[in-house]
Amino acid sequence: MKVLFINNDGGGFADHIDVADGTTVARLFAERLPGRHAADYLVRVNRQPAAADQALADGDRVSFTPLKIEGAAGGAAAAARRADVRRAAADWCGR
Repeated sequence: MKVLFINNDGGGFADHIDVADGTTVARLFAERLPGRHAADYLVRVNRQPAAADQALADGDRVSFTPLKIEGAAGGAAAAARRADVRRAAADWCGR
């Protein structure tokens, strides 16, 4: 089946890719971003937060967006938002 994979890491790109039936969000993350931690990313399917064990369906839109971009500055409010998102991501990962 095909999904639209949007990788917002680095230069970023979007492409329709083939994935096996039954592929979960966690499996796709591990295949596409080896060595990276899901807790450091916003993980969405069809623009909604996704569970690690969510199985993908044909035509889904999957995006992985890093929470921190190297060199990006931010104040206390930005740090608090990042902390909230990291907690939610850690819950997603089961940490």
